[in-house]
Amino acid sequence: MKRTAGLHIGIVTEYYYPTLGGIQEHVHHFALEAMALGHSVRVITSRVRDVDDGDRPAGRIPVTRIGLSVPIYNNGSVARVTFAPRLGAKLEAILDRERFDVIHIHAPLTPTLPILALTRSKTVTVGTVHTNFKGSAFLKLFGKAAQSHLERLDALIAVSKTAAAALDRYVKADYAIIPNGIDISQFSPSVDPRPEFADGRFNVMWIGRMEPRNGLDRMLKAFSLASAARDDLRLIVVGDGPLKGVYEQMVPGNLRQAVHFTGFVNAGRPSLYASADVLCVPASISSFGITLLEGMAAGIPVIASDIDGFRDVMKDGREGMLVDTADARTFRDAILRLAGDRSLAREYGARGRAAAEGYSWPRVTAAILDLYREAASRHAAKRENALNSATPQLRNS
Repeated sequence: MKRTAGLHIGIVTEYYYPTLGGIQEHVHHFALEAMALGHSVRVITSRVRDVDDGDRPAGRIPVTRIGLSVPIYNNGSVARVTFAPRLGAKLEAILDRERFDVIHIHAPLTPTLPILALTRSKTVTVGTVHTNFKGSAFLKLFGKAAQSHLERLDALIAVSKTAAAALDRYVKADYAIIPNGIDISQFSPSVDPRPEFADGRFNVMWIGRMEPRNGLDRMLKAFSLASAARDDLRLIVVGDGPLKGVYEQMVPGNLRQAVHFTGFVNAGRPSLYASADVLCVPASISSFGITLLEGMAAGIPVIASDIDGFRDVMKDGREGMLVDTADARTFRDAILRLAGDRSLAREYGARGRAAAEGYSWPRVTAAILDLYREAASRHAAKRENALNSATPQLRNS
């Protein structure tokens, strides 16, 4: 491995723009930060045809796309898997051509690109696990194979203790806990709100992929109850997905004017956070609260589900409120409390901003690059041990 300055880093991921999510954000912002430090980065992912290209965030990152990304429903969410004839051979040819100093694989035990990269990498290899899950039939059946695959890695990152614990039920590994980061200059209290939402109403914001685990149905029920008590509430729904029409039909007729569906938004998210008085995140499962961090960095209070993953990011009564969002009345009461106490909302927002600064991308990137150095030492030790083990056999042959 070369010296830390000027590394050639390959990032292999099933998840990258135009789809949205925590992995996509992690890959993009780490790549930008690493490139600003003088490293070269190339993202290896697949082609996506079923998602609108949208307004991509700024920053030119070299990307190589192979195969076709296909959505598959899994774990209450939409997973993605890459398909292509001779996909492994094509990926191997890319790795051989690029001669990366480090290959960083996101979700290294998921098909297909991550597992293929793990079995074909010949250089320093680092993985990051992002997911919290209640159970895995795949890992129950193929736990031994998964353990063997993980042992190919020179270092393994988990974005939270929750993500590490989920995988630890099936395989054993040493994890370095390095969280997702946040662009604290992009998501900031100094960003101007959107004029159409700056009319004095109390703006409640939900953002995410429209899939069951993200709890938009919970949001709509709680907002409907809260609106019965106050007539100055607005719900801003940010995101898209195949269930959008279903959720739109859940909005009561008398609230159609109070619920605003923005559709897909990417680069324009900061101005939407700036327009919100509270961010609500009623997800049923999560490994890390990247959406919470975006809201906290924007300086707005957060109401979120009291679940593992979110507890790794915020504390109840400090940056906002962790509540049972499955109970619509409890969720409603949290919204009404902040709508009725703007001073408390501002206190939560200020503490959230201070906490988010600890997750800045320069800090997170520095931690990952430090781990690359440790991984390089382990990789060299593995090669030396393998060579020493092979030497007696060569002498005896």
